[in-house]
Amino acid sequence: MSEKREEFNKDNYSADSIQALEGMEHVRMRPSMYIGDVGVRGLHHLVYEVVDNSIDEALAGHCDNISVTINEDNSITTEDDGRGIPVDLHKKEGVSALEVVMTKIGAGGKFDKDSYKVSGGLHGVGVSCVNALSDHLKATVYRKGEIWEQEYERGKAMYPVKKVGDTDKRGTIVTFKPDPTIFTQTLEYSYDTLASRLRELAYLNKGITIHLIDKRHKKEDGEFEGETFHSEEGLKEFIKFLDGNREPLMKDVIAFEGEKNGVPVEVAMVYNTSYAENLHSYVNNINTHEGGTHLSGFRRGLTHTLKKYADESGMLDKLKFDIAGDDFREGLTAIVSVKVQEPQFEGQTKTKLGNREVSAAVSQSVSEMLTDYLEENPEDAKTIVQKVILAAQARHAAQKAREMVQRKTVMSIGGLPGKLSDCSEQDPAKSEVFLVEGDSAGGTAKQGRDRKFQAILPLRGKILNVEKAMTHKVFENEEIKNIFTALGVTIGTEEDSKALNLSKLRYHKVVIMCDADIDGSHIATLILTFFFRYMKELVENGHIFIATPPLYLIKKGAKKRYAWSDKERDDIMKEFGENSKIQRYKGLGEMNAEQLWDTTMNPEFRTMRLVQIENGIEADRVFSMLMGDEVPPRREFIEKNAVYANIDA
Repeated sequence: MSEKREEFNKDNYSADSIQALEGMEHVRMRPSMYIGDVGVRGLHHLVYEVVDNSIDEALAGHCDNISVTINEDNSITTEDDGRGIPVDLHKKEGVSALEVVMTKIGAGGKFDKDSYKVSGGLHGVGVSCVNALSDHLKATVYRKGEIWEQEYERGKAMYPVKKVGDTDKRGTIVTFKPDPTIFTQTLEYSYDTLASRLRELAYLNKGITIHLIDKRHKKEDGEFEGETFHSEEGLKEFIKFLDGNREPLMKDVIAFEGEKNGVPVEVAMVYNTSYAENLHSYVNNINTHEGGTHLSGFRRGLTHTLKKYADESGMLDKLKFDIAGDDFREGLTAIVSVKVQEPQFEGQTKTKLGNREVSAAVSQSVSEMLTDYLEENPEDAKTIVQKVILAAQARHAAQKAREMVQRKTVMSIGGLPGKLSDCSEQDPAKSEVFLVEGDSAGGTAKQGRDRKFQAILPLRGKILNVEKAMTHKVFENEEIKNIFTALGVTIGTEEDSKALNLSKLRYHKVVIMCDADIDGSHIATLILTFFFRYMKELVENGHIFIATPPLYLIKKGAKKRYAWSDKERDDIMKEFGENSKIQRYKGLGEMNAEQLWDTTMNPEFRTMRLVQIENGIEADRVFSMLMGDEVPPRREFIEKNAVYANIDA
């Protein structure tokens, strides 16, 4: 096989060939540069890169159906009904275009403006990167009545592209298995993670049908687990899905779709009774969670149009203070999606759009869309303005509450919460604070900690559910004030009243430590909701952790072992044999200080879970479902995901 390949390529052995080989080798040597990391996120990113190729075909008008299959061995198969990757000879490279696309970094139709007007994918490395990081990959192309295929091992072709049959179908099938020597953490794909992204893609590209099949699990009827995602209304349906757990203020979603200044723009928005602002933006299907010019344009268009309407309506005449931009966005859920031919990305994670021309395009689109809607729906318009006025009044009250927090925060050590047991370490990067449920567990943690770098802040009972509370009530809450003060974090600037200032963050690890029971889980979720809504940057920057105390202590004579799950408990009992004794820890307070240190706080032996936002849209939906007012979706979610039995709604 290798001799044939050498003969096939010998006339093309040149500096260009060596450079291309180095490109693939570089991907294998530095995979995180191309896919972000080699953990769970990077593993799933491989699927997205392949699917992006099919989405590009759909955007160009050549593909209607895409399927993603998780095979029994955790390999992935993607299939589309597009034109099929070209297989004819590539003049410059001297091999089939399919081999060029699969083995050359930066090759592919999306770099040719005549082939694709816009394309998805953030890094532009595409399927060749997936090939380089796969143990094995097979590409099958149905094109112009013929079937062609080629297989690869760790990015290198096993044989030249060959014709294997005739067909009346068209499209491309790619099956790949990630390389276990690169993805050492896990090779197991999460159905929910893939479903969330594919659902998102179906909403962002209306008319496309995307199938997800999981061959690892069969249903009672013998069929494989799976879902089909399809949207006829695009972002309008996306908003309804995202806001399904909130009470709407309006009878319909406000939506716009069109092209402004050569930029395709799609916007959908709705107001609800909540106090949270939920803006989600996309460029070429990429979730730009750092925002950018398209989001700035949306905010400007929204504020200008609503302010003009509110002024002309006379509803602001009795208001004693000015309305700020934030007031127009309280209780707003909106999605902005633009397609840009040559996007320029900025920001820490390269997900902030920098193209200036996009701002005006989105601003004009939003202004036209809103002006028409407000004129045609005067009752809704009045309701929105009333919501804005309430938000302004609440912001005014919150400003006073926030100033109280700021005054406490900027004071000397005497201004720290009385319950905080601080550490002696002055370097925030070496310091950590445990937010502990209750005074009893807080007392144990104080005794068991390492005073040099570990601080303890006990929280009394369940903190406020910020999902259902007005902003000023959040800042007036004693436990939340203590968290702000202890962390040294301030909130609000002249430009943005919700901006977070992390420059004086006192600890780089903030650890939520609650009992391993249903109440503990509820308290942890309340704290996480607070961080997600009011300190999201702490989560995004990797500062939030959850401690995992053990569930059981198993003893037999002088031997003792801890277990963090029922399976672990059973395995230890089997190993210890008869007459072993089990102690079930119902709460942190049942452990003595030494046990808490050994199992949960000692950096050498503890297990802590880093809290990350894999998908901002899904995180927003889940928090609003779990902590909002709607009971049925919460009951369904708990029944599906509950760890603890016998849960009442």
